[in-house]
Amino acid sequence: MAGTSGQGAGGGRINTPPEGALRAVRSLVELQQTDQATQLYEELGDAQRERLRREAAKRPARERRGLVEVLRRARDFLGAARLMEGDGEDSTVADLYVQSGQYLEAAEAYLRAGEAERAAAAFERAGALERALDVYRRLGAREAMAQCLVRLGRPFEAADLYRELGQAHAEVEALGGVKPEDSRYVEAVLRICTLLDAEGFTHRALAVLADAVSSSEAARADAALVTEKARLLRRMGMEAEAEAVLLRRAVASTTPASNGYRFLKAIPIFGELSLEDMKDLYRLARQVVIAPGTVVLEKGAPGTGLFVLMDGTVEVFSGPEQDARHLNTLGPGAYLGEISLVQDAPVSAHVKARTSVRALRISRSDFEHYLDTHEAAALRIYRLFTQNLAARVRALST
Repeated sequence: MAGTSGQGAGGGRINTPPEGALRAVRSLVELQQTDQATQLYEELGDAQRERLRREAAKRPARERRGLVEVLRRARDFLGAARLMEGDGEDSTVADLYVQSGQYLEAAEAYLRAGEAERAAAAFERAGALERALDVYRRLGAREAMAQCLVRLGRPFEAADLYRELGQAHAEVEALGGVKPEDSRYVEAVLRICTLLDAEGFTHRALAVLADAVSSSEAARADAALVTEKARLLRRMGMEAEAEAVLLRRAVASTTPASNGYRFLKAIPIFGELSLEDMKDLYRLARQVVIAPGTVVLEKGAPGTGLFVLMDGTVEVFSGPEQDARHLNTLGPGAYLGEISLVQDAPVSAHVKARTSVRALRISRSDFEHYLDTHEAAALRIYRLFTQNLAARVRALST
């Protein structure tokens, strides 16, 4: 071919004069020599590649299709997406924008393709939270709406949604974002105390109240908080004259692990998450109560997500058979099913509740949405998962 020399698909560099390079790529595409066209495209300069894309954009869709495949193979996902714009393949265009990190463009393309849920996740990933919220609202996706509202600094709206969803712990976390200077701070503190007390965490409620009183003049003078403090102390069976001592004791004995947050945070694959990302993940978790004798995980069944034990114990067996080998007994702080969050694999053991169990559960679908909308967290989780998996393989091979 005129204007080209060197090796072909075998791997050597294709030496092409700059003036003939653009024609050479087009000719190779027409001859369906995609690998050679890809190699040559990769060797072009930025200006030449831009010129080629600009010229190709003027051609009919049928003629552009071959070059699009070249760009995809060369990993010029942004160029490929832009060449495909207007061809009626918006879902593919959106995926290419995602691969190139252009999440706003991806979201718009997903909307054109009628994939509203993926569009909302892309808007959220791009930081366009108001756009994401609007799409989630149209979808009726209240939990995703609540997550957006928290990230937008609108904790009361988020808390209202969590209340409708019956997710008390997430409501507490949302209201915990209300600052002392907020005019509704006392209202938030009172609601948090009521929720915590109802869940059996009266000591923690007292600690929250004590912190509010120490951080806000308005809270310190508010009669409703004084009344609430007295109510909580009576719930504990304590006398009013011991109030100050008991409050200090309540603060000292409060442990975030009592509501599962510390247990979730301690799981190795979450070991590098920031506080904000960790809180977002915790809000996804739902508290579940499992009756004694219930099968928590069935060996061989598809994994459904993560369980973090807060109260009670479970038994781990080699299988569901009556004579199956007993492998372990697990209690508070143990976790099950974490591999199913990032890998589609069957459950490797049979787990039954020995006693009544209270646990946090994160479903695989919720976790996948979390990864889609928290890019930095996803990278850290996958890296630690890979490292932990490699360590297990080494342990088994030695």
